[in-house]
Amino acid sequence: MNSFYNQQTIAEKVTLSGTGVHSGKKTNLTIRPAEENHGIKFRRLDLPGTPDIPALFKQVVDTSLATVIGDKGAIVSTIEHLMASFAGLGIDNALVEVDDYEIPIMDGSAREFTRAITNVGVVEQDRPKHLFIVNEPIEIRQADKWVRVEPESCFRISCTIEFNHPLIGLQKIIYDRAENNFEQKICGARTFGFVKDLELLKKFSLGKGGSLDNAIVIDNDKILNKGGLRYPDEFVRHKLLDCLGDFSLLGMPIQGHIITHKSGHHLNHLFIKKFLDEKQAWETGPAKR
Repeated sequence: MNSFYNQQTIAEKVTLSGTGVHSGKKTNLTIRPAEENHGIKFRRLDLPGTPDIPALFKQVVDTSLATVIGDKGAIVSTIEHLMASFAGLGIDNALVEVDDYEIPIMDGSAREFTRAITNVGVVEQDRPKHLFIVNEPIEIRQADKWVRVEPESCFRISCTIEFNHPLIGLQKIIYDRAENNFEQKICGARTFGFVKDLELLKKFSLGKGGSLDNAIVIDNDKILNKGGLRYPDEFVRHKLLDCLGDFSLLGMPIQGHIITHKSGHHLNHLFIKKFLDEKQAWETGPAKR
């Protein structure tokens, strides 16, 4: 089930464990069903009072290497792949319990989160989804990078990346929510990085949990992963996966066409800020059949 009109949650709880890509720490994670209008919230079981942090743009505290949300000193890091699973499966309401600050990287994609959720099933609820309905274009640019949204009758993302590297180059993909193919087309695309950047991460004590098991690692002229790529254009598919996770922090789905060019977490979040400020360009309302 993947309702475009009514809110959804998961049918029963899901439990996973894995390592944080930056912390190197093991985290246990449980996703629980939640009532209508609850939204997505993260709960830190390891902290006094087990504080909840809503997965909303206003809670974002860092976007330098991952999306980090926080509230009153409590943070949850690297939420974008799990949030992409929720967005791709149309899940509006869930409670995510964790016993450390970083969401497990799993295999570097959203595939394991998505499979775990689809294995227990998705439940349609009694309240309609509420949407941001785009009526006018909104755009933000930084040099040769940009994010733009245009009016559209459904939710669509066009994502373009360009790297001066023979194995990547220029790649573009379009994802249309109505095609309902997140599981087949997007969720298995893994994060990627370059050998030359690994030393920099180590210098800042980051990337402690990174390995060939949870990232595509690229050298000058080859991919170091034994199995190669899952898709010929896996790099741009992963960037689109990140976009789904980032834009889900608006708290409601968008009815519009998002176009990104060479964007990343930081520019995506600057765009969300501009989007929310330009209230004349959109309206909110229930999804209509």
